[in-house]
Amino acid sequence: MANVSSVADTAAGPVSTGPVARVGGNPFRFLTTLRLGDILAIAPFILFALLFLVIPTLGLVVGAFQDPNGTFTFDNILQLSDSQIVASFWISIRVSAASAIIGALIGLAMAMAVIRGKLPGFIRSSVMTFSGVASQFAGIPLAFAFLATLGRLGLVTVLFKTLFGFDLTRSFNILSFWGLTVTYLYFQIPLMILIIAPAIDGLKKEWGEAAATLGATKGQFWRYVGFPVLWPNLLGTLSLLFANAFGAIATAYALTGSSLNIVPILLYAQIRGDVLHNPGLGAALALGMIVITALANVIYLVVRTRAERWLK
Repeated sequence: MANVSSVADTAAGPVSTGPVARVGGNPFRFLTTLRLGDILAIAPFILFALLFLVIPTLGLVVGAFQDPNGTFTFDNILQLSDSQIVASFWISIRVSAASAIIGALIGLAMAMAVIRGKLPGFIRSSVMTFSGVASQFAGIPLAFAFLATLGRLGLVTVLFKTLFGFDLTRSFNILSFWGLTVTYLYFQIPLMILIIAPAIDGLKKEWGEAAATLGATKGQFWRYVGFPVLWPNLLGTLSLLFANAFGAIATAYALTGSSLNIVPILLYAQIRGDVLHNPGLGAALALGMIVITALANVIYLVVRTRAERWLK
């Protein structure tokens, strides 16, 4: 009873002046420590985020629940159950998942080779530099490059037919599901290398030496130490690659046009098209894409936060 009384007296007594108590008592106290220079420094970012991210997203959410007259309605959301729209979402998810998984596997192998392999040092800097450029290379230039390389009259297609008598177009079509997936790999693999490289650098040499001292082979080290440590980063990066591919439109539209009915192309047709013009449905499609992309990014942020403890 004495212990209970002392706990109750402590709880009823004056609030502690420790850091946690101060933060809990006044959660906005940090505002008093802000300087005008700091506020002005981040003001352009805040303004940019409001104008090009927050406000347009709110506009899409409102537009998804409005008819052409501006009246509140659920018709746009209900139209998402249409078979054609469901099929477009399914194709987009498949393309994004395929490019993310394949890109993650190839990117991981390349990153492991240039970081932990016995390759010359200049190769790592060259690969990382190229990855920084290639991860941002998309849109019409990328689509044209693949059409000029693997299209019906592309360089590789003509060389295969001339030198080996093999018609590549019989087994591979650049305007198909796998054609778009291969095209996405051009920026998915470099992005994987850039994101996973710090995690691979975080694998301390002491861990491998300790495992070898205890008699573990390299395979056992990677099975019980290396990959378990990298696993959260791999899952997080995989979700980020999925979100990156799911929202891409310029490359897909320039490459396949309307031959592959993915969500971004269907969305573009609803907002900008002359025949299928329906801004409300377009806003609903965009809202669905936002939800799926947000889930993928939330997974990445959560897993990434859990994985950062291994990088310290």
